[in-house]
Amino acid sequence: METREEEVLIGVIHRLIQGTGHIAVGANSPIPAAAAFLAQALAPPGPIVSLQQSPENNLWTDGGRELFDCASQGRIDVFFFSGAQIGGQGDINLVAIGDYKSPKARFPGSYGSAHLYFMVPRIILFRTEHSRRTLVETVDFVSAPGVSAPGVYRRGGPVALVTPLCHFAFDKAKGRFRLETVHPGHTVEEVLDNTGFAFDRPEAAPVTPALGADAMNLLRGTVAEKIARIYPKFGSDVWGLQERSMA
Repeated sequence: METREEEVLIGVIHRLIQGTGHIAVGANSPIPAAAAFLAQALAPPGPIVSLQQSPENNLWTDGGRELFDCASQGRIDVFFFSGAQIGGQGDINLVAIGDYKSPKARFPGSYGSAHLYFMVPRIILFRTEHSRRTLVETVDFVSAPGVSAPGVYRRGGPVALVTPLCHFAFDKAKGRFRLETVHPGHTVEEVLDNTGFAFDRPEAAPVTPALGADAMNLLRGTVAEKIARIYPKFGSDVWGLQERSMA
């Protein structure tokens, strides 16, 4: 079976979260959830995984308020964000495209993203569309800033951005992204052509390493079945598991 685009992203995120104590995953995030469950499966008991979308895998009984409390207390090590736009300084936009008063498109909103962006030590950004309309130099609305002014207390922030083309690391000191690896089948030129912000890069960017055979077997087996029960459409689209998950 050929490696799917989603499996490449899962593999990158899995490598980024190895050795983590408590991973929290928000709603509608099957790719980070799969990476977190893979980390558990490969090294049981593995990290604690709190998944908002799944009562079975959710430590919280009081929803978002408890999530924010845990983050404030330093009890969450990793969280994930996407965004309608992601800016070159790590800013994310979850609100609107265009003028705020008369937007071209409006989205559900920030919902505490700024709090988590400041409080969770490691934020991994991911986007399933890599284009100049989604990865921009400056976002139209700042839901949460990637960097802060000197003297502002901030425990966390972005450490990486994972897309269908590549993996960027975030340089906190410079406040900008650096190209780390390019996924198989893609090129640095393709990344440059489809990225709206400037970024640092090595002379020769490495190819993103593939998951090992044992990890891939687990991902396509017990992890995929677990994900399909929580996200049936994702399980069906990626692994064809919808009928089995609903049985």
